Amino acid sequence: MIIESIKLVNFRSHDEFLLHCKKKTSLIVGENGSGKTSVLEAIYEALRGKSFRATDEEILRRGSEFYRVELKFINGLSTVVLFDGQKKQFLVEDKRTARLPKKYRYPVVLFLPDDLHLVATSPTKRRGYFDRVIAEFDEGYSSSLSKYEKTLKQRNDLLKKYIKNNDKRSDLDFCGNKEKSQSRSYIETSDFFSWNILLAKYGLEIRKKRQKYLDKLNMVFNQVYHSIAENNDQVFLKLDLFGGEVSEAEYFNRLEREFERDLILGYTGFGIHRDDFVFLFNEKEADGTASRGELRSMILAMKFIEADLIFQETGKKPVVLLDDVFSELDNTRQKCLVRNFKDNQVIITSVEEV
Repeated sequence: MIIESIKLVNFRSHDEFLLHCKKKTSLIVGENGSGKTSVLEAIYEALRGKSFRATDEEILRRGSEFYRVELKFINGLSTVVLFDGQKKQFLVEDKRTARLPKKYRYPVVLFLPDDLHLVATSPTKRRGYFDRVIAEFDEGYSSSLSKYEKTLKQRNDLLKKYIKNNDKRSDLDFCGNKEKSQSRSYIETSDFFSWNILLAKYGLEIRKKRQKYLDKLNMVFNQVYHSIAENNDQVFLKLDLFGGEVSEAEYFNRLEREFERDLILGYTGFGIHRDDFVFLFNEKEADGTASRGELRSMILAMKFIEADLIFQETGKKPVVLLDDVFSELDNTRQKCLVRNFKDNQVIITSVEEV
């Protein structure tokens, strides 16, 4: 699918904006704060069904009653996104739906300036990044993750409810030994039984899919990295499992054992929502070991592999959205970036001509 044009109405700072895209590389030049990233955000939403950074209410231009995004393709098809201030709809082939149907979603490789700092950022942001990447070519991953997050929220809400209703956290210690018989009288752990089963089920599904992605990436990570950095350093990306590797039954039992600790904390302490993705450089953590240039080469390599894996899994060459990343790269890496995405449709934002 080749994008022909993108039109925005009341989307963030844009009252109306129209961009005609080239089949290969399109460049959007503007000052910081001029709304360049918003254009990429609109393209991403029309291709994937949701924004990569905000809610619909946050996207809606201040003082406006609706926003509209219209993405046209060279084959004559189009996707329209409509938000009226309360609900969002997608219009595809004269059909309105509340969600963008899977068959109309198209893969995207999104490259943001913050991605270059992925190695040193927080585990939460790293998980969010890889969750989005894996979902690009594994629709089942998005489903499992959504179910896990919903179940986790329900369990945490129930924990907070017990705390609010009973206000007896002082009767419990972290091991659940102090006044344990009393605590059982007002806390029914059976209420959490179904949530624990579901968290274990979805949690293991997600871990397996995360590891599957890393296995594929690591098969070629060094090769692609060496082609960029032109050295023999060894790079690797590992999944750091919070609480270690466990079976589904062990996962469930861990949640059961730590129930009273969770009750004191007010949230679920164990689970895949605490896992991390760790970059290794010559078998040591890259953060604090690799140089700035080496870290950038690692991220570039990862992006190139991401595009290749998407093509292998879906048979589609993803649209590449590059948001002001050229200013963060030296001339050699800029050329490498352009060369590796020469067969993709690329849309670039920049503060100057590149």
